[in-house]
Amino acid sequence: MIAITKSLPIILILLAIAGCGRKPAPKRVLLNNGEGAITIEADIWADNWFALYLGDDLLIEDSVSIKTERSFNAECFTFKADYPIVLNLVAKDFKENASGLEYIGTRKQQLGDGGLIAQFREASSGKLIAGTNSKWRCYVLHHGPVQEACAELSDPVAGEGPCAFTELEEPEGWKTAEFSTADWRQSSEYSESAVRPKDGYDQIQWDDQAKLIWGPDLKKDNTILFKIVIDKPSEQNDE
Repeated sequence: MIAITKSLPIILILLAIAGCGRKPAPKRVLLNNGEGAITIEADIWADNWFALYLGDDLLIEDSVSIKTERSFNAECFTFKADYPIVLNLVAKDFKENASGLEYIGTRKQQLGDGGLIAQFREASSGKLIAGTNSKWRCYVLHHGPVQEACAELSDPVAGEGPCAFTELEEPEGWKTAEFSTADWRQSSEYSESAVRPKDGYDQIQWDDQAKLIWGPDLKKDNTILFKIVIDKPSEQNDE
């Protein structure tokens, strides 16, 4: 009994430390800018920023400005919709200018890396109806710098030499259900070790079917469009 009593404070400390490993999930916000018969519960984490549209209508923007250094957080929310559900998402990794670099002029000058994960469930059944994975189509709007050597320059200039970049306009009508993404590429899936997800990510219990995704280049793709059309669960296919 004496040995157990002496060990008790240590055990309590270890339990307290273990209990601090996961923060509570963010409060789920009810959005009033969606209409439909189906209530959807959604969770999104992005490095660094996203905006989600239901068709042409903006549902939610990341509550932390992309201009905020290390703007990592998760958004949990509920909205209403009807099948087919057309989800359009704009994701951005932070960059100081068109070169694609961050921390320019400091010892930390570098190419940032992106990452996105999202999951959507029917509130009534808890059934997962969509999770980010390689089936989501993506279109890279901004890619830069063209060469990683840009980050080694003492005076990097966007658009010059290794700091050249490519930038495209959003395709007209891309948010509509009728828009074809046949010429868009499939999203690339990444591991946690590759993305190194930070604040907010571990507050969510992610379904195994929800994957971290981005464009084909985790560091150089800075602004990306993602699109998926969700049919009724019984009608979903793998196309």
